[in-house]
Amino acid sequence: MKASSATRFKCAAVFVVFMIFSVGPIPITSALGLYVVIFRPRWFKELVNRVYADD
Repeated sequence: MKASSATRFKCAAVFVVFMIFSVGPIPITSALGLYVVIFRPRWFKELVNRVYADD
């Protein structure tokens, strides 16, 4: 399995977990998205680079 495919699978699994926990009163996925848009953390850019890597 390529590294980019493994990273995509991990991201999808994390988002599924976030969707399950977002059923409660606190929307985790929306809060994380807002954090990424406002602060543009380095880990997000590295994650995107790994997802779209051409290994």
